[in-house]
Amino acid sequence: MNTIGVIGLGVMGSNIALNMANKGEQVAVYNYTEDLTHQLMKKVDVQEITPYYEVAEFVQSLETPRKIFLMVTAGGPIDSVIGSLVPFLEKGDIIMDGGNSHFEDTERRYDDLKAKGIGYLGIGISGGEVGALTGPSIMPGGDRDDYEKAAPILTKIAAQVDDTPCCVYIGPKGAGHFVKMVHNGIEYADMQLIAEAYTFLREKLHLSVDEIADIFETWNQGELNSYLIQITAEILKKKDELTGLPLVDVILDKVGQKGTGKWTSIQAIDNGIPSSIITESLFARYISSLKEQRVHAKDILSGPEADKLLLDKEEWIEHVRKALYMGKICAYTQGFTQYKMTSELYGWDLPLKDIALIFRGGCIIRAEFLNIISEAYEAQPDLNNLLVAPYFAEKARDYQRGLRKILCEGINSGISFPCLSASLTYYDSYRTGRSNASLLQAQRDYFGAHTYERTDREGVFHTNWQ
Repeated sequence: MNTIGVIGLGVMGSNIALNMANKGEQVAVYNYTEDLTHQLMKKVDVQEITPYYEVAEFVQSLETPRKIFLMVTAGGPIDSVIGSLVPFLEKGDIIMDGGNSHFEDTERRYDDLKAKGIGYLGIGISGGEVGALTGPSIMPGGDRDDYEKAAPILTKIAAQVDDTPCCVYIGPKGAGHFVKMVHNGIEYADMQLIAEAYTFLREKLHLSVDEIADIFETWNQGELNSYLIQITAEILKKKDELTGLPLVDVILDKVGQKGTGKWTSIQAIDNGIPSSIITESLFARYISSLKEQRVHAKDILSGPEADKLLLDKEEWIEHVRKALYMGKICAYTQGFTQYKMTSELYGWDLPLKDIALIFRGGCIIRAEFLNIISEAYEAQPDLNNLLVAPYFAEKARDYQRGLRKILCEGINSGISFPCLSASLTYYDSYRTGRSNASLLQAQRDYFGAHTYERTDREGVFHTNWQ
């Protein structure tokens, strides 16, 4: 009998199946169209993978309680596959959705299957196609009992850091997919921050692409050590085979997105959670897609005249490094704040300390300072905001000057820095004990009688302003 089944044999699904087989599982595989099944079987020479071409035979080949892993396009296709499986399943069987489903869809599916006695786990998977094969970061949500049945397989195929699997039970129902969704929002912000640092190095310090590649490679040896910094150095070193130019210079400057960053921003907005850096990274992608309009506007709209000031390269490279680190601190802070506030809103009790640890391997946002984030929550489980944790508060005090200098120089030069500027705005807003919100609330009361609270006494008040 097969120990687990995988449905959906695109790149990710095929690699997950191979990962499971390589770890000693007997894997049944099925795909709606047979061509992908044939492609997988041509590439493998392992007895641990058995193809099936009918849903009933696929399900019947699995030991009970059956465990079925879906790697199917989010949305309607997931519902369709579940509908095809349910007639052949029994109480106690478990379906696991490893795709990028919206967490609210996962909660709906969980409720529907729970009523039938079938377990449902929404499992966030991060690591891309390489991670799927060699070990991703895994974020399972659903009933803990169902997770425990699947845990021996999930922990085995996850990335391993310090002999610890990058897989931990996240929480009930849609919690796993929620954590993956916000992970992707952090990823959006991290990528944009890196792109803005690259822009300053190139446009203000006039460094060559090769020089910038060397800088990122050096940064990756220090506190900025992360997967995204590493691959940025590798990307900048790559030459185009057709022209000999840096490949980055012949790639069209239009960025795509698949929705998870947008979902992160929408969820934050709906629940009053400050997520400005992630949202600005999303808007940066949107404006990048207006390529033709931007090219047209370039010849119409003017910016500041270029200054003749020559900047000390070594000094300003260090300012950029500190600015980038400060920006990353703020971006991750917003992501983990969204975890905490949503956890309290939904009663999920998300394990923030463990979430930081499972992000250390396999996933796209893996970074050295995730260890420090985990330690911050270990020391203060009820920590409201990472910025006030001792390590990050000290870093912000020391590094904010670099961020301020980069932004002032960039703004004066007409360079757009949406995420770096949002990072500083977030930091300065959060450390403001008395803000201008009192004027806003007065305006609301003036034109809409929305009332206000006072600083010197309890109660709700309204003024007849006219």
